[in-house]
Amino acid sequence: MEKFVKLIYDDKSFEFPLIKGSQNEKAIDIKNLRKETGLITLDPGYKNSGSCKSEITFLDGEKGVLKYRGYSIEDLAKKSSFLEVSYLLIFGNLPTKDQLSKFKTDIDNESIIDEDLKVILKSFPKSSHPMGILASLTSALTAFNPTALDIKSEDEMYKAIVMIMAKFPILCAWTQRKVKGLPLNYSDISISYIENITKMFFKKPNQEYRNNKIINSAIDKLLILHADHEQNCSTSTVRIVGSSYAGLFASISAGISALWGRLHGGANQAVIEMLENIKADGGDISRYLKKAKDKNDPFRLMGFGHRVYKNFDPRARIIKKTADEVLSKLGIDDPVLDIAKNLEKIALKDSYFVDRKLYPNVDFYSGIIYRALGIPTEMFTVMFALGRLPGWIAQWKEMRENFEPIGRPRQIFIGSVDRDYSSIETR
Repeated sequence: MEKFVKLIYDDKSFEFPLIKGSQNEKAIDIKNLRKETGLITLDPGYKNSGSCKSEITFLDGEKGVLKYRGYSIEDLAKKSSFLEVSYLLIFGNLPTKDQLSKFKTDIDNESIIDEDLKVILKSFPKSSHPMGILASLTSALTAFNPTALDIKSEDEMYKAIVMIMAKFPILCAWTQRKVKGLPLNYSDISISYIENITKMFFKKPNQEYRNNKIINSAIDKLLILHADHEQNCSTSTVRIVGSSYAGLFASISAGISALWGRLHGGANQAVIEMLENIKADGGDISRYLKKAKDKNDPFRLMGFGHRVYKNFDPRARIIKKTADEVLSKLGIDDPVLDIAKNLEKIALKDSYFVDRKLYPNVDFYSGIIYRALGIPTEMFTVMFALGRLPGWIAQWKEMRENFEPIGRPRQIFIGSVDRDYSSIETR
């Protein structure tokens, strides 16, 4: 029996359907609210508004649960590779051996970048932020592949997906190499997807590159944990841009720009900047913990707590082990990372943080790992984008295949009304 929610307004009663998700989430279907009542809802930040129905990712912030297509993030991070998880998110199921092999082969065949893109890259000064470079290069892919995508064609859809999965890691690596002043390099199709990524990022021109299992495992897990996270700012941006029938590359470029923000993808960069500030100020952790507890102090402890997870971030539980492994087995000697380890140790035992469930989140640990691997701080958000790519693709694909309407939020106008115009001489 269908259930309804009743709204009484202006002495009239209106009923709106109650929708129930597969994980028992409930929502009020208000798509006819304005038509029937003349009212709209006001929800700054859309914290209480569902923009779509989706089969891709489920998270429960209160219980600390994250699942991709029904699979727990714990199982996927432990048992799968990033390429497998990408296939799962985009196509709905974990791949068979043959499907995964074909996916990798098809990606390899597209892992070439038009040489003219180098001209665009070289035009950026070395001082440019990597995310600005990456957004521009991703958008430029549209110019080199101008044919409109027919979403009804499985072949065209698949080709576009394979193309961006192949070229995006190269663009990310080129962005880092631009920042570091290293020569640009290309994919090595003889190795795995993750091995190729680490080689493109870290290979020095005067040395033979040897893949490191600890580094590969850390990057693999980090990319899996960042692959999708429901309707966050950048994902919502990809969907709303794509709803105008903008192409996949253009929509992902918009997502990159949204991710760039300090409140979203820039959080792990903010963690390292905070740790560096603590070190520069003498390294007194206890003083900064006191500042964090003081409501009148503007200082905020970056990398602790999460605006969605009201319990421990499930991704943080997984990546903490990887962070510990990277720091111990790679023999990292870095006073900033020493501060991070001591800060984590103290905060996890401090009743102020424990009682408020302000645990270290995935940004805290990912920032530590990226610094330990020698990735520049300003590149952290690029690594986030690399991991989020399959989620953006999956969300864009789902939105287009469901023929969702163009995104067009309403507003409550609070500006001036009926002002008389005056000439410039009398103003």
